[in-house]
Formats: sequence, structure tokens, C-alpha cells
Amino acid sequence: MCISKKICPVPYDQQPINEYASLKQSCFFAWSTFNISYYIMSIGIIFCVLFIICLPVSLSLVSSKQNLLEAFIFNFILVTGCLLAIFTRLYLGWSYIVKRLVSASVFYEESGWYDGQIWVKTVDSLTKDRLIGAYEVRPLISRVQYSFICAIMCFALEISIYYLL
Repeated sequence: MCISKKICPVPYDQQPINEYASLKQSCFFAWSTFNISYYIMSIGIIFCVLFIICLPVSLSLVSSKQNLLEAFIFNFILVTGCLLAIFTRLYLGWSYIVKRLVSASVFYEESGWYDGQIWVKTVDSLTKDRLIGAYEVRPLISRVQYSFICAIMCFALEISIYYLL
């Protein structure tokens, strides 16, 4: 996946295609690349783990111990808030990668923050990067956006139910 130094002066780790490959292989971002059934199952597993972790917190924060329903709804609010943060992080990571893939020029740093350069992509690398951005990364971004919208709707529903109690 590495482009030769004669064609591309960008360091290996800062080349958009290599950034995409490392993000795709990372533990946090990899589960969003699964097919839709595994993706939904992963969200369910994350939800259950967060529910168990946040349960003692919500039980201690709810003042009246006799109202367990209020504590469980508060726990759902906490877990959905955590899921919103996760979806936000997923969206920001994938959108950064797609911007670097579809851009005609790439900003990179040779040795530090003080000596940044801009490389204009060749036609071949630009075409390859844009194809990867359009057909592999953008569907992931829209999947994360739909998940984020569903989580916001659940969050609003949970808050309204909590205040109706």
C-alpha cells in the first residue's frame, strides 16, 4: 500500500491510504466495518457491557431506593449517552480519513509540527484514494450517522420517560 518516495514524499504513516488501513485494523474502529448483522450485534454487546458497568452508578445517584424503575431508566440514559460519545468518535475518525482520501492535496509533517508540507496527489493515487473513500469509507460514515440518529432518538425518548415518572 506504500507509495514510493519518488512519487510521494509523504511519510508512510501519514499517507491517506495507510491511515485508512491502520484505522480499519484498530480495535475501536474495526467493529464498524463488519457487515450489518455483526455491527448491530456489536452495538448490543457494547450496550450490555455499559449497562452493567453504569448500573451501580445509577443506583447510587437515584435518591429513592424504592423506585428501581427510575434507576433503570437513568441507567439507560447514561448508557445511551456513552453510545452517543462512541458514535461521535467513530464519525470523527472516519470523516477525517475520507477527507484526506478525497482531497487532491495532502498536508503532512516531515519531522514535526513546524515544517509542514503539502503534496499534490498524482492522478493515479487520487483516483485510487477517491474510489476507496467513495465505496468503502462513505458507507461506514452513513452507517455511523444512522446509528447516531437512532441513539439520539432513544436518548430523547429515555429523557422524556424519566421526566414523566
